[in-house]
Amino acid sequence: MYVKGVGPARAQVFESKGLRTAEDILGYAPFRYEDRSNVKTIKSLAPGEMATVLARVHSARPSKIAQRMALFEVFFTDSAGYKLTGKWFHGGYLANVFVPGMQVALFGKVEVDNYSGGVQMMHPEYEVIPEDEEQETALHTGRIVPVYEGGSGRVVTPRIVRSIINRVLAEMAPIDDSLPAAIRERLKLTDYWRSIQALHFPEPGTDLRTLNAFRSPAHWRLIFEEFFWLECGLALKRIEARKERGIQFELTDNVREKIKAMLPFKPTSAQKRVLAEIAKDMASPYPMHRLLQGDVGSGKTLVAAEAAIIAMENGYQAALLAPTEILAQQHYFTIRRLFEKIGYLTVMLTGSSTAREKQHAKKLIAGGMVPMIVGTHALLEEDVEFAKLGLVIIDEQHRFGVMQRLRLREKGAMPDVLVMTATPIPRTLALTAYGDLDTSIIDELPPGRKPIKTNNIMEQAADSVWEFVRAQITEGRQAYVVCPVIEESETQTMKAAEKEYEHLRAQVFPNLSVGLLHGRLKPDEKEAVMARFQSGEIQILVSTTVIEVGVDVANATVMVIQQAERFGLAQLHQLRGRVGRGAHESYCVLVTGKLSDQGRERIRTMTESNDGFYIAEMDLKLRGPGEFFGTKQSGMPALRIANIIRDREILEVARSEAWSFVENPPSEAELNSILNYLAEHWQRRYGLVQVA
Repeated sequence: MYVKGVGPARAQVFESKGLRTAEDILGYAPFRYEDRSNVKTIKSLAPGEMATVLARVHSARPSKIAQRMALFEVFFTDSAGYKLTGKWFHGGYLANVFVPGMQVALFGKVEVDNYSGGVQMMHPEYEVIPEDEEQETALHTGRIVPVYEGGSGRVVTPRIVRSIINRVLAEMAPIDDSLPAAIRERLKLTDYWRSIQALHFPEPGTDLRTLNAFRSPAHWRLIFEEFFWLECGLALKRIEARKERGIQFELTDNVREKIKAMLPFKPTSAQKRVLAEIAKDMASPYPMHRLLQGDVGSGKTLVAAEAAIIAMENGYQAALLAPTEILAQQHYFTIRRLFEKIGYLTVMLTGSSTAREKQHAKKLIAGGMVPMIVGTHALLEEDVEFAKLGLVIIDEQHRFGVMQRLRLREKGAMPDVLVMTATPIPRTLALTAYGDLDTSIIDELPPGRKPIKTNNIMEQAADSVWEFVRAQITEGRQAYVVCPVIEESETQTMKAAEKEYEHLRAQVFPNLSVGLLHGRLKPDEKEAVMARFQSGEIQILVSTTVIEVGVDVANATVMVIQQAERFGLAQLHQLRGRVGRGAHESYCVLVTGKLSDQGRERIRTMTESNDGFYIAEMDLKLRGPGEFFGTKQSGMPALRIANIIRDREILEVARSEAWSFVENPPSEAELNSILNYLAEHWQRRYGLVQVA
């Protein structure tokens, strides 16, 4: 459908938001609503009320009275000559917006102007009304008005979006309702087309609070629908995956003996339960698709190693894919130590491996001479061939694209897949991001672990932190000092760590052994530093975030995180998890500078809780699902109206209805109808690829 008013420039802006068709634009929900039905003349305005005024710009200037506060004033008049002042702090940019004679709709709270005695609005919402669109004014004022996110300055303003959506609704034939009729009737859902109309242009008298809470009947229905189709797709993916024939691993006495011989300590009951779930999957004739999650220090890597033994004892290879070289190296060191004592070879393949190292590793992998392979994206390269790949372990999988995961799976004949994450995932997020996976949760820490005591200290009091560190070392303990992430630059972060190392070594702790660890060290250098720290030779380890995952030194009881406000909640929790791994009381000290409101909330969350799932929930609330996962390639669906934080109870209803419908369809015709709808809309609507 051709939409008048959408030329190449606007089409490009809309496309950047994922809006390519008229139907897509109708699914572009307002982010809030304003009641502009109270249209008044300037003369009739009363202080304290929220009102809409149509007026013309008389003049605009920086305030002479409040120059230091960077206040910008615009003087408006109406047809009767009455005056209203609009004021904006730091509003100098408005000099390029308001032109004398221009007609504007203003919406805001009316106040008395203490300087002129007239009326004013502070930071009112405004919309410029072009002369050739004055007949459309009724669309933008005198009613409950939807407010949309614009884009690219004046190319796509909220007003332009409103006009285009109004035009599409007027010219487009009503779209048929695709939801199954039985579900619509049972849940008493409003009709799709009426819901779309009410989403954009609510009826007069609709409760504004309900609209802005996204809980009007139209919102509820459209949010439900978005979740319903997503969950139908996930359910079908899961059913299809269970139909594939995979490897049926045998759980022999020899497998059990090898696992016992490898274990460095007695596993927790949670680890035993999770291994039993994984082993049951691996023994079935269908490929395993399982998510393994657990809190920091719960022992996920050990469980993954046990799963790898099942594959290797059956004559297959296991591959562990990590998103970064640092994480791959840490897994390599841990797994190599575990497997050396039971006679298994482990090889590592990363992007920084030399050409000779890569060639040697690839030859070993292809020849089946090494059963355990750890690596990064380098494992996905076309010339990496496995002799007999039986198990794929993917760590921090949200940092990989769906197609990357598929590429590694295709290097074997339907291998089992175990997805691990060190980031506890709130249930609602797991339902949408991992709905097609079975889930195992390690919800128990090894025995004897005590909760870590976390305190926040301001930078000015840093001397007291070093005194505390010295006292702990005097008692025979060890400490980490982590330097901040600086502008996402590994080089700058490394320099910050080197500077802190020199300062602590030479000035603060000249009589103690201080070590340095960062990402630019060679693998053998890192291993040597960690070996010295583990043996107690190094008492204080200054580090970048390379120690975030996989480092386990039971005698380390203090974690000092410099400029902690620069880190996200998940990362702070991961770093804190490096201590508290022995029987001694452990401490995390968050050293902070000036805190923003969000930074203060992050630090408060850390000092109040050690619960990784609670922290993940708070992280999700503070950052939203997109940033929580950190990448659009994560497999996280691109939801338009629904929000998994705000709408979790609707998600639960939609999931129940969708899975029930897919598993027990009323008829083959209705199931085919759903299949056809998903085939057409799945990837375009959710940005998800139809692969397991």
